[in-house]
Amino acid sequence: MNDVAVAFHELSFVSEGDEVVVGRVDTDSYAVLPGDGAALLRKMAEGMPPDQAARWYESTYGEQVDMDEFLETLHELGFVRSGETADGEAHGAGDQEAAPSGRLPLRWLARAAFSPLAVVAYVAVFAAWLLTATRHDDLLPRPGHMFFTDSLLVVQFGILFGQLPLIYLHEASHMLAGRRLGLRSRLGISNRYFYIVFETKMNGLLSVERRKRYMPFMSGMACDVVVFSLLGLLADLTREPGGGFSLTGRVALALAFTVLTRFVWQFQLYLRTDLYYVFATALNCHDLHDASTALLRNRIWRLLGKPHRAVDEQRWTEHDRRVGRWYGPFIVLGVVVMLGFVVLGSLPVTVQYVEVAVQGLGAGPSHAAFWDGAVAMVLLVTWLVLPAYLSWRKRRPARTRPAGPVVTEGVN
Repeated sequence: MNDVAVAFHELSFVSEGDEVVVGRVDTDSYAVLPGDGAALLRKMAEGMPPDQAARWYESTYGEQVDMDEFLETLHELGFVRSGETADGEAHGAGDQEAAPSGRLPLRWLARAAFSPLAVVAYVAVFAAWLLTATRHDDLLPRPGHMFFTDSLLVVQFGILFGQLPLIYLHEASHMLAGRRLGLRSRLGISNRYFYIVFETKMNGLLSVERRKRYMPFMSGMACDVVVFSLLGLLADLTREPGGGFSLTGRVALALAFTVLTRFVWQFQLYLRTDLYYVFATALNCHDLHDASTALLRNRIWRLLGKPHRAVDEQRWTEHDRRVGRWYGPFIVLGVVVMLGFVVLGSLPVTVQYVEVAVQGLGAGPSHAAFWDGAVAMVLLVTWLVLPAYLSWRKRRPARTRPAGPVVTEGVN
């Protein structure tokens, strides 16, 4: 029977042009509905029984709605409270989920971190670094800053562990920016192969207006600018009496260079970077990355005379396809940025690293520099080759699996 009101979880409705993004903030489950579908769902969420809502929809829009199918879709999205009606009466044996608590930890810190006074302080720090760097150009980032000591092993492990808290600050900025908006964003620790990574889950971000989403996306890069500036100022303030950098200053400049590399990495728009999400939000696209890359590949296949390799472009919305057609050059620009940084940053660091290691090896086994260089070279090769090998091994079963019939199912 559809004459009893359905109980829904707390839903958010955010207009995006002719469409409405509807979702649950607590589970980050969202759907993009046409305006009339969102209006129907809103009526039901306000307590209107399905039968009455169907009649309202027909009288308002002049069309009938398949309410059973609509309700089934809402159940699949997790919008409906399992086993409960709108009046709180239990039906069936479904488990009920507890409503999320209204208290949001660290929201006070988030508000302080992104207050107008804090923003003024961040700008002042960057301005101080700019002023200092114009007077002392040795503060400007350069690959040689990575080698803050003669020992390559100390450099490797110092950079490896020294940048972990800085990466944490970047991700924590995303998390706090989400908390400031009242979202239950979370910060976690994971790994990719043997690398430690921090991940931020911005649950509920689509539940806020589009103009409010930019700060959570940009907060990490803003944090990088502030951290980079503070490290440069620390290096300048801890100079030795002769004007050279102290060990503290050299370490600070080395870490500042790693912060710069991560900042530049955000401009690789062929990946889902922070800056990519800013573009996608500003252009109101739901899947700009996949749509634009697919269109670009299709264009290349057609130029190569292999149109059969092209994928079906109807998998993406018309708007995503329209924007994706001219977003392709930005993907190419991201590749150019990556290649430029490899030539200007990564390659010089690698060359100097190898040169120092070779010099150490030339000293002979009786010197500490020999063993420092030898172990450092082994670690370098391991960190370069092992991830590629593990990635190849992970994909190997799919490549060697015997060919056979493939059955797929589509869900409408």
